[in-house]
Formats: sequence, structure tokens, C-alpha cells
Amino acid sequence: MRTFDIAPLLRSSIGYENLNRLVEFAGRVDGSETGYPPYNIEKLGDGAYRIAMAVAGFGQNELDLTVQENTLIVTGNAGSEVENGEERVFLHRGIAKRAFERRFQLADTIKVTGASYADGLLNIELVREIPEHKKPRKVAIGEALPPVTVESRLAAE
Repeated sequence: MRTFDIAPLLRSSIGYENLNRLVEFAGRVDGSETGYPPYNIEKLGDGAYRIAMAVAGFGQNELDLTVQENTLIVTGNAGSEVENGEERVFLHRGIAKRAFERRFQLADTIKVTGASYADGLLNIELVREIPEHKKPRKVAIGEALPPVTVESRLAAE
């Protein structure tokens, strides 16, 4: 019997209420995800979130963010190790700088509002935007209307 670990879904799903999508996404997780680069998901307030990714060693021009069909895709392409026209030689390399692609499933109401890069952290700002037609609304209770009968309908026509 095959069991599913849903922990990766909870770490990378933001604003989800639709369990069917989570189950569908669970079938696509293949376990090859390495956990690189590490990231945090913060709730900043009512409907506001931030993803902070540790991408030390990457330049801003080596990172790319794309939103496609409720999926946020963050990619990092490791550039060449050339500085001032000379190739850099490392005796020890403890700061990983390898190409990556990290995907986050977003609910229909979650929108990416911006991103910033400073001190080796990529910060992605998200907000929950609920459309007007999905927001709760008050319905006024009026006075009772007289019952509609067959005779009153015929008289109105």
C-alpha cells in the first residue's frame, strides 16, 4: 500500500481551501525535491503573506519569478564564476550555488504583489484578494408580501 506524505503540500500551499486540488497535487509530488533553497512562509496579517527564500550567492539577475495558472515558479540559474575576467577557483565551497526551480501552489484568491532581493534573501509578497461577488453581504429583511394566488396572477395578466 502506498502512503502519501502531505507535509510538502502544507509547506508550499498558501491560502488553500480546496482539498481536491491538494490531493491532485499530492499525486504529482515525486520525492526528488531536495529542499534547496530553504524558505520561510510568513503570515504578515489578515490576508497578507511573505515567502522568504535564502538564495545566497545568486545575483538579482540570476533569479526569475513567474506566476502561471495558480503556481508561483521561482527559478535560479547559476551564472558563470568569472570575476574581473578571471575564473574563480574555490578550495572549499560551502555556499551552495546550483540551479533550482521551486514551485508554490497558490489559491485562486492569492495574488503576488511584489518581490525584493537584499542580503541574500528573496522576499515575495502575496495578498489574498477576494472578489466582490465572493464576499459576504447583508440581505435586508423587508415586510412580508401578500401570498400569490392563481386568481391574482390571472388578474395581473
